[in-house]
Amino acid sequence: MKRHYVYPAIFYPEDIGYSVFFPDLKGCQSQGDSLEEASLKAQEALGVYLECLIDDEKSVPQPTPPHSLTVSGNEFIAMISVDIVVYKDKAAGKAVKKTLTIPSWHNEEAEKYHLNFSSVLKEALIEKISNK
Repeated sequence: MKRHYVYPAIFYPEDIGYSVFFPDLKGCQSQGDSLEEASLKAQEALGVYLECLIDDEKSVPQPTPPHSLTVSGNEFIAMISVDIVVYKDKAAGKAVKKTLTIPSWHNEEAEKYHLNFSSVLKEALIEKISNK
């Protein structure tokens, strides 16, 4: 199975934020309140769309070269990529087992407050990653 897909997306400004559509993928569209959010949601839309095609064993269309597309007005083209394997793992919430060592007093305090180590670690990792 192919892992990496890259498709041209056409962005256009709205009153608030941007709308995005993929000319090669009928019905694959998204939007966001900012360019960053629209780009991230476009990547998610691309992942969902391609995952459905692959799961349904339908053919995945070839992307049109961006220089072959025309845009008008305030529209612009951006290339959106997705690693379908990583996307599927994220979407499925696939978990991996990790072993860690912490000071004993951390363990005692955490158990005293009935903290779930997996949840605490996951929340801390999400916060760290989102601040990068």
